[in-house]
Amino acid sequence: MTLIADSGSTKTHWCLMKKGAAIQHFYTKGINPFYQTSDEVGAEIDLHLMPEIKHFDVSTIYFYGAGCSFPEKKAVVADALRQRFQDASIDVQSDLLAAARSLFQHSEGIACILGTGSNSCYYNGVEIAANVSPLGFILGDEGSGAVLVKAFVADCLKNQVPSALKEKFLQQYELTPALILEKVYKQPFPNRFLASLTPFLLENKNEPSIYKLVMSGFDAFFQRNVMGYTLNNLKVSFVGSMAYYFADILKISAIKNGIELGKIVQSPMDGLLNYHS
Repeated sequence: MTLIADSGSTKTHWCLMKKGAAIQHFYTKGINPFYQTSDEVGAEIDLHLMPEIKHFDVSTIYFYGAGCSFPEKKAVVADALRQRFQDASIDVQSDLLAAARSLFQHSEGIACILGTGSNSCYYNGVEIAANVSPLGFILGDEGSGAVLVKAFVADCLKNQVPSALKEKFLQQYELTPALILEKVYKQPFPNRFLASLTPFLLENKNEPSIYKLVMSGFDAFFQRNVMGYTLNNLKVSFVGSMAYYFADILKISAIKNGIELGKIVQSPMDGLLNYHS
């Protein structure tokens, strides 16, 4: 039986596959070796995955994850999995390759992620042939949930949005300026915290200041990431919650920037099941 995992910084989607068909789906917290040790990854697997999967015989694991672009980071996840699935074949790859394989299968195109973080690549149908470094939510990740909310929260705290909108936001999430600073600067996974507030942007996306913020973020994503590739009329396709739920704004931004969009899907899992079947 094959186990496929698609892991972002917020959640991990696990799917058991047998003879090309999905058998069962599981969800755990996000796994990211940039922020977690092998022991911490293992603890998450032990707590939330192993009780669900202990009765299944897993022979092959394909793990695609955020932060899994470098050999030493792949090893963090692989070691945690190997300790728990000692007889299984384990392949750890980046979430970007998951997006590319899901969106394009064996054809070429520009594959993008817009979720908690953001990323992009030129996929030649076999492998990632070019990648503009995303740089994370502090230096990059344009258009991502964490970055857009970071900008919105900063605007709120600097009184750059209507006072009624600011108060609505703070009350809805029971936040204060002091609590926000605590969660961003002192508690672990500030990107998760920020991304968890994206429903507010979605609920209020037609409010002018938020619409402008999201549009500006998507424009920056195209200009600073996608336009770094030789497009040659290739379609640009997306996976991720930000792309999926804000597709109307994303499509307008694409037209403004001369980008031909392809697919926009929330999760790469269906495409990965097809790729590995």
